[in-house]
Amino acid sequence: MTEPISGRGVLYPARLPTFHRIAAPADLGGLIRWFWIPRWNLPPGRTSRQHLLSFPASNLVVEPSGVSLAGPTTRASYRDLSGSGWGVGALLRPAAVPSLLADPQGVRDALIRYDAGDLHRSIVAAMDLADEAAARERAVEAFAAWARQRLAPPDETGLLANAIEDLIANDSDIVRVEQLALQSGLTQRGVQRLAKRYVGLPPLTIIRRYRLQEAVQRLREDGSLTIARVAADLGYADHAHLTRDFRRVLGLTPHAYRHDARA
Repeated sequence: MTEPISGRGVLYPARLPTFHRIAAPADLGGLIRWFWIPRWNLPPGRTSRQHLLSFPASNLVVEPSGVSLAGPTTRASYRDLSGSGWGVGALLRPAAVPSLLADPQGVRDALIRYDAGDLHRSIVAAMDLADEAAARERAVEAFAAWARQRLAPPDETGLLANAIEDLIANDSDIVRVEQLALQSGLTQRGVQRLAKRYVGLPPLTIIRRYRLQEAVQRLREDGSLTIARVAADLGYADHAHLTRDFRRVLGLTPHAYRHDARA
């Protein structure tokens, strides 16, 4: 399945080049949330700036230049695209992280080279196909085959870390760590240990990122919603607290973002 490009994580979907999100095969659902594939071919001299509010997770990314591991982020980011190019990334579930990283905190807000020459060769060969749909399908198949060989199946603790992520992602009423601990049947300390080992971010940071992503999406897609209503629905104390989160992470106010997104 291909998810619409208006989903979470992208601040200005209308400005994206060709972009697809493709769900991971069912047998890899505990390790990879989805694959994402941008492709662009811009006229000479033109640059396209892509603004992202990334998921609180790590990504394994293949580009023509090599393979990189992008750690969890604490702020919004952007990338300037020019010329022609492509990327094939996998948004990792928490349970996949120990197979690739001993300490995800060490790559927070960082992009590091990852030694996976076999993965790079197979993805490059797939993306060289003239038919773009066939190229995407072949690239996902190659990435999935590599993941089956190189990523350990989720163990009991990894599955628990995945379950905590799912609780945060799917229940917008969760705005505090104690709520998350209560619903998961863990202590707050237990939740903090899992978040540190499998994500590399404090649990409250993960919660706030998902809530901010949802606020961004609501403000962009529903012009009838007031900023105060969005703040109340997502557990912010008031309009001012949501505005403070926007300024801290995105560097602009909710009102300014909504205006920019419509423009």
